[in-house]
Amino acid sequence: MNITLEQWQALIAVVDQGGYAQGAESLRKSQSTLSYAIQKIEDQLGVTLFRMEGRKAKLTDTGEVLVRHARDLLNRAALTEELAMQYGEGAEPLIRLQVEAIFPESAIFEALREFSQAQPQTRIELRQSVLSGTEEAILQRRADLVIGGRVPPGYAGEPLTTIEFIAVAAPDHTLVQSGNQLGLEDLRPYRQIVVKDSGQRNLDDGWLGAYQRWSVDSIELSIKAVIEGLGFAWLPELKVQDHIDSGRLVELPLIEGARRNAQLHLILTNGEYTSAGVIELGKLIKQVVAQQCPHQR
Repeated sequence: MNITLEQWQALIAVVDQGGYAQGAESLRKSQSTLSYAIQKIEDQLGVTLFRMEGRKAKLTDTGEVLVRHARDLLNRAALTEELAMQYGEGAEPLIRLQVEAIFPESAIFEALREFSQAQPQTRIELRQSVLSGTEEAILQRRADLVIGGRVPPGYAGEPLTTIEFIAVAAPDHTLVQSGNQLGLEDLRPYRQIVVKDSGQRNLDDGWLGAYQRWSVDSIELSIKAVIEGLGFAWLPELKVQDHIDSGRLVELPLIEGARRNAQLHLILTNGEYTSAGVIELGKLIKQVVAQQCPHQR
């Protein structure tokens, strides 16, 4: 390669810190060293990275493109080094797992139980999220392994399971007591309990458009609110089946739309740079899902 990683690092430091002096200080190098490194990039590639606007140097269009690719190059180099270190140590120091809240906890805990027997020293960070919050964890690389509904462009995921939702209410709710077959329009005058998107996009997935809506921040709160008779909701069948069997919840007699489903995917956020431990945990999750949720696939 004509350009070294150190040269690209110098360029990014100047851009991020807002000048040669600040960039040099952040890297603990002299300003002349950074100037020379960037001049070498321009000379070797035959490009102009900066243009002067008054007394300030601004990136050219070419410079902006190259900086974007340089960031990716340095990130991949760091991932490669981290991966080599993890293999050298023989164990994963930390695995960050982000899971869509509709996914059954029992499957996650069983997979983690089996994983801990093989790698007891590995620390696990397990977080739940809803809708775009899960996608943000991928895009911002806050997780190594993700179970989510949408695979963002540029990432690879494989189908893991399909979660079925059912419309439910408390047995003493007016919609149940009426004894009538219901259409979706019959639900609109009544309060719907919706789980709030944990991301910045505030998606309203699953909202019927009911005149009254309460938003809660977890599946568990939604279940409790419906059991208390505060509204109706579409909830994951695997998480409410026990309540239906015990009579605390009743499936609404809808003519259509009583059941909905959501496809979940298993996503490795670092792609081909994924470490061996993360790959192994992903395999265990798939095995447990095949055993515990065969009718949901």
